[in-house]
Amino acid sequence: MLNESDARRVYLACGSTDLRKSIDALAALVKEGFDLDPFSPCLFVFCNRDRDKIKILEWDNNGFWLYYRRLERGRFMWPSDPGIGAMAISRRELRWLL
Repeated sequence: MLNESDARRVYLACGSTDLRKSIDALAALVKEGFDLDPFSPCLFVFCNRDRDKIKILEWDNNGFWLYYRRLERGRFMWPSDPGIGAMAISRRELRWLL
């Protein structure tokens, strides 16, 4: 179960992300695409094109966690402008989203 209590910030990757990407590729996207530190105590949330799957990347002092969620019905409400890059949201907004 995701425990976001230790995470200082939560960032959504606006637009769609290819969720075939692994931990290393998502960490590189955080660093190079968003100019953020993937080793910081933050959650980085990615959504696929169909908006029915998400991945959450988290650094945990000794390694990465990669959480995955797939909806059987419905879609995630997701910002669609990829030009924004990463959008900071609150933990409450993340709980609402999930």
